[in-house]
Amino acid sequence: MTRSMAMTGEMLTVGQVAESLGVTVRTLHHYDEIGLVVPSERSRAGYRLYTEEDLRRLQHVVVYRRLGLPLERIGEMLADDAGATIVQHLRRQRETVTTRVAELTELVTAIDRALEAEMNDHRITREEQRELFGDTFDDSYAQEAEERWGGTEAWEQSQRRARSYDEAQWQQIKDEGDAVNARYVELMGSGVPAASTEAMDVAEEARQQICRWFYDCPREMHAGIAAMYVSDPRFRKTYEDVHEGLAQYVHDAVVANAARG
Repeated sequence: MTRSMAMTGEMLTVGQVAESLGVTVRTLHHYDEIGLVVPSERSRAGYRLYTEEDLRRLQHVVVYRRLGLPLERIGEMLADDAGATIVQHLRRQRETVTTRVAELTELVTAIDRALEAEMNDHRITREEQRELFGDTFDDSYAQEAEERWGGTEAWEQSQRRARSYDEAQWQQIKDEGDAVNARYVELMGSGVPAASTEAMDVAEEARQQICRWFYDCPREMHAGIAAMYVSDPRFRKTYEDVHEGLAQYVHDAVVANAARG
């Protein structure tokens, strides 16, 4: 049995209507109970029978439900537009569907943009950091730093920023650090004292790099960090591998820069 049967004047049972429109018998019974779509006829055995007009009303209900309208609102619409023609209902439904399609299209576009941004904004992994920074990268540094400063505002700020950087940004951080060290080495090779204005300016640039990339680093804090350059063998080695005596030179330049305020 199909919809065409009702359109030719043959009335349909609940089961036939359910199969024809893809709804459940339980749903049809519910529509009947709340007065939304009530079968106009009964068989001799007392079974509900849907007429052509009943089926048309039910089709409107099914479409409006699929558009997300609540049953109460659908009932109001059908009551208010009791004299509306099928064409008027179909035009209204088409307008609603078209609006919904436009909204969903915009949503898909927004999701695609977010997905593209996420895929392009690749976050560097520990392995990639190690490859980038070479022997100077050591996980134990991060572990020790967390033990010393974990929970502080500077630590949280540093972790938050670091998590957002991609490989290109980490490369820039490395390049800037290498450039600072190269200037230190140049000054040392020229015999310029660590407490000179030139060396202190390099120390200030190093401090600004920390502020720019990781966390707010006052001069006093920077001096405290520089103390590890000479007291911690690992940090000392990092600078000594660049140039002999560089750890002490950098420490002295940072302390001098902190003292000049």
